[in-house]
Amino acid sequence: MASPKVLGINGMGRIGKLTLWHHVARGYFDRIVVNLGRPVGRGLADIAQTIEKDSTYGLLHRFLYGHRAEPLIEVVDEETGQLRVDGRPVTVLREARNPARVAWQAHGAQVVVDTTGRFRDPRLPADSPGGALRGHLEAGARLVIASAPFKIPSPAMPDDAAMLIYGINHTAFNPTRTQILSAASCTTTGLAHMVKPLLEHKLTNQILTASMSTVHAATNTQSTLDTVPKSDSGELRKNRSMLDNIILTSTGAALALEQVIPEVREIGFMADSVRVPIQTESLIILNCTFSSQLDQRGDSLINRQLLLDIYRDSAQGAQKGLLRLDMEQNVSSDLVGVDAAVVIEGQATHTRTGVITLDLQHIQGIPDQAGQESEIRIPVTHAKIFGWYDNEYGSYVNRMGDLTCYAHGQLW
Repeated sequence: MASPKVLGINGMGRIGKLTLWHHVARGYFDRIVVNLGRPVGRGLADIAQTIEKDSTYGLLHRFLYGHRAEPLIEVVDEETGQLRVDGRPVTVLREARNPARVAWQAHGAQVVVDTTGRFRDPRLPADSPGGALRGHLEAGARLVIASAPFKIPSPAMPDDAAMLIYGINHTAFNPTRTQILSAASCTTTGLAHMVKPLLEHKLTNQILTASMSTVHAATNTQSTLDTVPKSDSGELRKNRSMLDNIILTSTGAALALEQVIPEVREIGFMADSVRVPIQTESLIILNCTFSSQLDQRGDSLINRQLLLDIYRDSAQGAQKGLLRLDMEQNVSSDLVGVDAAVVIEGQATHTRTGVITLDLQHIQGIPDQAGQESEIRIPVTHAKIFGWYDNEYGSYVNRMGDLTCYAHGQLW
């Protein structure tokens, strides 16, 4: 008889709880072990309520089966932390916060998803003060997947670590070598699925410059009310109330994108984030400038219709089930929970073509050619492409779940 497939989840914040929801619904793993690292509430019944109820997605049973559904969580054994969630055994651990001390081996957890966001440097040894991703390996896991981008200098990636996004570069997973994965971030996941079709089409693969702004839902890294920043914090805006403000902040999505799509390193790519006071569903505004070709009438071959065709073909082909093209006039709440890495907003996507005039006399390295034209005119097309993504369940957690199941399958 084959050994049971057991998943470990470290932490039960937003991504941790929704990761549990995903795998309960998916049914790939036979058992799930969740490490909270400390007592929660008055016991297991309170933990069960925390799992069952969600302010964004509603009750677990209704989310999975509709408004007529009945509760799915049963407390089996308080002392050993045994729950049954939709018929699936779930064990809750409440003792060790340091990954190296979590009883993964005793519970047979082969793959652990670390959703705490605390451990982001794959270089740190298992016995690092305060804990490290490698601690999960020391505790018996064969593979650990972090639900956040690695935070290390770019060239310093260890040989046994990689950043992978399902549908982009997940097939690069090497089961004989890789022990630590990053599933990147929600924004990088959506952005990568927007950029990939452009780089694979012959007319749009020469991107001159690109920039991205994400209009991003609030997260738990922000303050509910104004607070005093930590001593090492350089982002004072994040300490302002997320209930009342539009907050400009940074994002590492452009740097993380280089890890999963190396061609992006040749593009001058900028990225920023604008936090808005909603619970989930974010919007990427992608600006790209292309070196364009003109048809016989002088019109650009890169236009709105071409972009829509590229994304439609991708949604029906290579990125089927991962990318969607939607021509309806949506608002953010329409797309909460939608199972897609990104939903291209077809109505708003548009292009504009202009001409850059270059004086060759002002360009170094070009020899003086007496009697020759000193100016050249280069057509360029600017495109503005919009992509919706559910930064919690629909886009990010589902894609990380795909990656988790794929990697587990490759281990055996």
